[in-house]
Parts: sequence; structure tokens; C-alpha cells
Amino acid sequence: MAVIVILALVALFIGLRLYSVLGERTGHEQQPILKPADSDAARAAPQVTQPAAPQAAPADNGDLAFVPTAGPGVRAILAADSTFDVARFLEGAKAAYRMILEAYWKGDLDAIRGHVEPHIYDAFAAATEQRAKDGLKLDNRLVTIDQVVISEATLERGVAVITVRFEADIAAVTRNVEGQVVAGSLSDAVQTRDLWTFRRDTNSRDPNWLLIETDEEE
Repeated sequence: MAVIVILALVALFIGLRLYSVLGERTGHEQQPILKPADSDAARAAPQVTQPAAPQAAPADNGDLAFVPTAGPGVRAILAADSTFDVARFLEGAKAAYRMILEAYWKGDLDAIRGHVEPHIYDAFAAATEQRAKDGLKLDNRLVTIDQVVISEATLERGVAVITVRFEADIAAVTRNVEGQVVAGSLSDAVQTRDLWTFRRDTNSRDPNWLLIETDEEE
């Protein structure tokens, strides 16, 4: 009889210890996460994810930052210059494209002197001078910039060189000294594809990029 009482006391003691350790359910415990059963609707639902870094992709998509072949160069520049930001660079390139073109069309070359290499400035100056000799003026309009994408990027000895492809609609009009239209039309914009190349020394404190080459994509 004594043995049975002792065993009962031991069982009661163990029960009280378990209760004190595990506690009482209060309704605030985290419920188990159950994996829902597969269904057609669940499989069809798109998954939204955000990549940790820009993804290279084909050049014909207007929302892309750079084409696949430019990827290694872009990543090398990112590694060399912690302040480099692809999106911000492209915004700056777009602004430079508009500003330089509009200044050149107006013949206001002082506005672009600090943004281009000397040989580029000389080319703009020569074309502007010839235009004046011919008694012609440009009345061009940059209607819209449809796409800005990095088509090539390199880093050599700390010097970053990036070629940007611009797709834009430009209404080009040439007038004579009397203001009469001698070529083009403001109502008929033409799609252009320009390749502009910018350069910057990543070791320099100057954050500005210089335009070192302009070309048209064939």
C-alpha cells in the first residue's frame, strides 16, 4: 500500500513539473503554418519578387538598364566606384542628351563646353559655324526619348567608359535667314538611334561624366 502511495506522489510531482515547464495555452501561441494544397488557381498566381541587383536582358525592352554584353563592364564599374548607380547615371545621360542637343541646335555652345571632350566641342563648333555661313538655322524639337540603355561598358585602369543608346523622336526643321522652312517638318517626327559614349575617372572626386564620342546606330 505504501508503495502505491509513493508511486502516486511521484506521478503527481512529474505532472506538476510538466505543467510548469510547458505552461497553459492562452490562445496567443503561434499557430502552425500549414502548406496549402496545390490548386490550379494557386499554380497560376504570379509570384512577385524583387532582384537584389539589375538583371541583364535583351536590348529591345525599353525598361532595361543595360544589354547582356554590357553586364561585365557595368559590374566592374560598380565594384570600382561605390557611388556609381546605374539608374541615376542613365537619368543623367538622358538629361545631358537633351541639354547638349538643344544647345547645339540653338548654337549656344558655351552651355555644353564643360560637358564634352574638346574634339567633340570642336565638331559642334565647326558645324555651327558652317550653318551660320550658309544662312541656316535649326528649329528642331526633341519630342520624346523612348529608350535609354547601356549598350557597352568597360573599366580600364580606373577609367570607366560607357556607351549609351538613345532612341528618340525628333522633329527636325531647317530655316533660312527669313525664317522660311527649307527642310523638314515640325509635324513629322523622325525616330533616331544615337550612340553616345561617356567617360569618367573613378578615382576622381569629380562626379561628372564627359561626352567623348557620338555616333548613329545603323
